[in-house]
Amino acid sequence: MTPEETPGSGIGPDATRPKIVLNEVVIDTRPIYQGRMISLRSDRVRLPDGSESRRDVVEHRGAVTIVPMLPDGQVVMVRQFRLAAGSILLELPAGTRDPDEDAEVCARRELTEETGYRAGRMEKLFEAFMAPGYSSELIHFYLAQDLDLAEQATDEDEFVEVVQLPLSEAIRQASEGELRDAKTIAGLLVAAQRLGHLRPDEAE
Repeated sequence: MTPEETPGSGIGPDATRPKIVLNEVVIDTRPIYQGRMISLRSDRVRLPDGSESRRDVVEHRGAVTIVPMLPDGQVVMVRQFRLAAGSILLELPAGTRDPDEDAEVCARRELTEETGYRAGRMEKLFEAFMAPGYSSELIHFYLAQDLDLAEQATDEDEFVEVVQLPLSEAIRQASEGELRDAKTIAGLLVAAQRLGHLRPDEAE
């Protein structure tokens, strides 16, 4: 069975339902907007049943999110104002990849630029689409350890406050809904599990 084929569940009406090939074919595409970090296109697609529909897609070249851990168990985060959210958010350091930039190279660069720390060890945790319903953005998550102080060098239009707090406190805030950034919540939970601070059953 290919990943696109979905069988019936074997229970109730699904037991006799034929397999569906989950695939959409782009018939034509129309560029809508080209920005500094994103572009927008509108695609006409053929659906699995032969009908047609429109899909608006935000094109993004990808990003990274870093979970920087200090030897004393504190995680380095950043607080910044997010215009789209209309509020100040506490987040893990993150950033957009330059064209054709290696994800780990980007993660190391963004870590230093945003926090002023340099990582001796950088471990890939996972990668995930944040909003696959309308965006192509794929985020690569890294665990950064053996941190040394370097020099913070944020972009000219980027204003952040560096915050350090115990990983356990960050997990508490994520679990109780105090953190509102999806990539931050995902990165913290996976990093905590990798570091043995969180058992799989505790993440449920």
